[in-house]
This record gives sequence, structure tokens and C-alpha cells, in this order.
Amino acid sequence: MGIFNFLSKDKQENLDKGLSKTKENVFDKIARAIAGKSKVDEDVLDNLEEVLVTSDVGVETTLKVIQRIENRIARDKYVNTGELTNILREEIAALLQDNNVEELEDFITPKDKKPYVMMVVGVNGVGKTTTIGKLAYHFKKAGKKVYLGAADTFRAAAVEQLSIWSNRVGVDIVKQKMGADPASVAFDTLSSAVANDADVVIIDTAGRLHNKVNLMNELTKIKNVMKKVVPNAPHEVLLVLDGSTGQNAYNQAKEFSKTTEITALAITKLDGTAKGGVVIGISDQLQIPVKYIGVGEGLEDLHIFRKKEFVDSLFRM
Repeated sequence: MGIFNFLSKDKQENLDKGLSKTKENVFDKIARAIAGKSKVDEDVLDNLEEVLVTSDVGVETTLKVIQRIENRIARDKYVNTGELTNILREEIAALLQDNNVEELEDFITPKDKKPYVMMVVGVNGVGKTTTIGKLAYHFKKAGKKVYLGAADTFRAAAVEQLSIWSNRVGVDIVKQKMGADPASVAFDTLSSAVANDADVVIIDTAGRLHNKVNLMNELTKIKNVMKKVVPNAPHEVLLVLDGSTGQNAYNQAKEFSKTTEITALAITKLDGTAKGGVVIGISDQLQIPVKYIGVGEGLEDLHIFRKKEFVDSLFRM
């Protein structure tokens, strides 16, 4: 069984509940878009385009979806409005990036990737530290030995919050004094993790604004120092985004992808927003897989992202 039992009934119900605001938003708008229509015609497509854009899917991704539907209509000659939901499910799922989630537990345990090192980036307030805590919880629950590195040394609150999570979850943390060199913290964390045969290391980094020039140099320095202890580290660079900010989350992702090589995304706070469509646009436009989604405050409310289950939940009545 994988680390996150995403397909269990409880997990599925949790996901459905977490996406309820986005679902209601999308369904209501689609219902209005096809009201009084028996087939998908130009008017329906125009209305559907507006629905997707206003659901924060994004203009470019929306145009892709509309084009795919138009191709289906051209091929099948006739598509009735009753088929539209199923077509949308298929076409949206096809645009989402795969994240090889099925092999997550095996992926983090090979000897050449032990410890498996994750570097977590993102601006302040997106739920970065909370996501790290929840990840640590799930890895610990799966029997993994976890180390946290408090490399956001510019905010005392960040170190304190990560310390609270380490105590709550019951995992080790490495930290230094306020203002210490973040790369030094990363070095110490990996050194301790290797010495104590840890399985997973999660390094928190400073959450300064994504357009700060020195962020690139800092992240590069942290990565270079990591490699001195664990070759090829970090194995994963996880960007955490706040889904409730809609297109602003996409803009942050675009800027961070210019700063460092992002390998996976975690999108948080989807339970409190109707803007869950941003998950689709970000994955499609940046060609970076969404690996985790947050749909609540509880430890179990962090889900591994599986595109089929996500899309099915989004369109489930």
C-alpha cells in the first residue's frame, strides 16, 4: 500500500468535500452554459470558454480544451450536451501531467537515493511549512525516518513553526540561530540524516517574494552544498502554491520556474476556494506535475494528486 491511501472511501469523500466549492462553481456555470441546448454548438462553446476562464483554468489551457472539443465534434459530427461533461473529463485529464504517484513509496527508498532529499520553496503564507509537516507525518506513518531542515532562517516564526510540526509529528529537526546561513543549515541537516540512516530529508527555504533577485543565488547555493553530502541532491524541488489565489498562483509558479528547476507542485487551500481550476492550468502550462493537493487543515487532508480521481471528483454530482 502506498504512503497516501488516496483511493480509500474516506479519502475520496474527503477530496469531494474539499473540492465542493470549485465543483459547485463549475457545475452551476456549465448548467447555465448549456441551458435550453440539445447539442454542443458555437454558442455552447463560447459559453463554456467563459466558464473555464472564470474558473481560473487560464486562457491558454481553456483554448486547448475548446479546440479538443471542436475536434471531437468535427470527428463525431454530432455531440449532444448530455455528453459534454464526460468529454470535459477526458480532455482535461489528458492535459494534466502525470506524476508517477503509483510508485511513490518505492521511489523514495532506493539505496542511491537514501536519504531522499526534498527542497521546498514558495512565498510566505501559501502553507509551505504546514505542507512540510503533513508530508513528514505521512512519511513517518509509512515507517520512514524523517529529518526536517529549518533553512528559512530569516524569520524566527518560520523556524518556530517547523519546530512545532517536528514535535507534533515526532521527527527530528536541525536548526540554527536566526539569520544563520541557510546553506549551512541544509549541510548540517543532510550530514545528520546520513549519519543516522534517515530515509527522507525535507528542507524548508526562505519564503521571500518570488521576484527577489537574490533568491536564485540562495537556492543555487543550498543545492550546491547539498550535493557535497548527498550526490544529486535535491532529488525533488517542490513548489508550494496557494490555490485560493487563482491566477496569482500560476504567476508565482511561472516566476519560480525561472529561478530554480521545479520538479513537482503542491497546491494548498483548495477546500476554501472556488478557484480549483487553477490546478489544471498550472500543470498544463508549466508542464510540471502536481504531486500533492491540500483540502483542509487536518493531517489527513494532504492528498497525493491523481489526475483521474481529481477530475472525477471535480465533475461528480
